[in-house]
Amino acid sequence: MTLSDDIYLERRDAAKNMARFYVLSIEPTLFGDVRLRRHWGRIGTRGQVKLHDFAKPEEAAALFARVLRAKRRRGYGEA
Repeated sequence: MTLSDDIYLERRDAAKNMARFYVLSIEPTLFGDVRLRRHWGRIGTRGQVKLHDFAKPEEAAALFARVLRAKRRRGYGEA
């Protein structure tokens, strides 16, 4: 995992009228730390954003991997 890596995931189910996206990215901050950005919502909307700041890139990468595993278990896949 390197800085500014990102993954775009989608989950679609026509029977449930579901079309969602989820984006995970690791970015550097202006202060030398790293940030995990989680951006999600219905496809075609602005969605929501949650930011997690970390002092070490390894901590951000660990949360990135945990959230990615959880989303894939729930049916999200790379588009």
